[in-house]
Amino acid sequence: MVAGNGLLYPILGFASCVAFIYMSFGDLSVSYQKETELGFVTRNGNQFMADGKVLYVNGWNSYWLMDNAVHDYSRPRVGAMLEAGAKMGLTVCRTWAFNDGSYNALQISPGRFDEKVFKALDHVIAEARNHGVRLLLSLVNNLQAYGGKTQYVKWAWREGIGLSSSNDSFFFDPSIRIYFRHYLKAVLTRKNTITGIEYRNDPTIFGWELINEPRCMSDPSGDTLQDWIDEMSAYVKSIDKRHLVTVGLEGFYGPKNSKRLTVNPEVWASELGSDFIRNSEKANIDFASVHIYADHWFHDHKFEDNMKFVYKWMLSHIEDGDKLLNKPVLFTEFGLSNLNKDFEPSQRDKLYKTIFDVIYKSAKRNKSGSGTVIWQFFVEGMEEYNDDFGFVPWEKPSLYKLITEQSCRLARVHGLTQYNANLKVLCSQRQWFNTLYEKT
Repeated sequence: MVAGNGLLYPILGFASCVAFIYMSFGDLSVSYQKETELGFVTRNGNQFMADGKVLYVNGWNSYWLMDNAVHDYSRPRVGAMLEAGAKMGLTVCRTWAFNDGSYNALQISPGRFDEKVFKALDHVIAEARNHGVRLLLSLVNNLQAYGGKTQYVKWAWREGIGLSSSNDSFFFDPSIRIYFRHYLKAVLTRKNTITGIEYRNDPTIFGWELINEPRCMSDPSGDTLQDWIDEMSAYVKSIDKRHLVTVGLEGFYGPKNSKRLTVNPEVWASELGSDFIRNSEKANIDFASVHIYADHWFHDHKFEDNMKFVYKWMLSHIEDGDKLLNKPVLFTEFGLSNLNKDFEPSQRDKLYKTIFDVIYKSAKRNKSGSGTVIWQFFVEGMEEYNDDFGFVPWEKPSLYKLITEQSCRLARVHGLTQYNANLKVLCSQRQWFNTLYEKT
């Protein structure tokens, strides 16, 4: 009898694991549920609101959605990724709504758009709507990938109207500002050829991100970047009063902020022309954005030292959201490079758990730490889109488990499992599995 039970327990435990893995990694149609129509996301002080409920975000980055939606052979990847994200209980995907002057360019030249690529963006939004996933759409890149501010400067320079060949002239050149406002208007007023809804009227869009990781190093005071943020956020709001707007910051504190000495990773971080508080506090900015890349910001730290920094970094910005900004703080990128010389896969588990725990505690206390957005996910066969942070989520069981657990515990804080079909199915499966596992 004793020996029999000794054999039975491992068998039951193994069977329950197999059952859970099948439900989690098997055919997406097994547990995928079509969502009811989404409502607009708003904010109430330091919290996001959706459909009358407080919303804490568990999301991910797939910057490549529009690029892959252009061609027939790659378009199915879009639906596959959004369906997988929905099945994992993820509610927000951050992606690029720009591609300036490069391959598959949305904006071929200032004010000229490729309709085929615009239809690809239509497809991304329509697919997200079908799967109950909201999109945080970024509008330009500070970096050169997909054109970015460099491409705008090149356009002005080639037309003989640019004030400077410096990339930072994107922020202060009047002609380039006109270029960007024309782009903003075209995107915001675009009528989706699939849904028939103008982007500015589509609740599938979580919000607009003005620029990915803005830096204006030619003006460390921050005045140039702040003037640009003020103008562009006001312009977006003049066209679209329904969607939230954020800057797209990394979260560094500027030269006049005392936290530059106690929280910033190193001295250089205060000399980039940005400041988390100053850039986020204006009325047209609805929520603050922060990134987390300790292993890239420090070059001589061990993993455990970076983990201590991450914890302090997050708590500092959540404190700012509560005490200074009275706005949600969304950590819109985080990850760990697999190129670090001491990298071990288990380190990602530790990082994710630490970050998820901070957000969960914030949610339980109704604080401003309103969620995280992982960098980055892709599906099989997309190695060319990967970097040293990305992965296919269902190929990493331990991370997959952490991510889905976070979806469920955030949803339970404010009872959202009863209002989101995918969360209801996912979290009931997880609860069943956990109960069975404890019994065995």
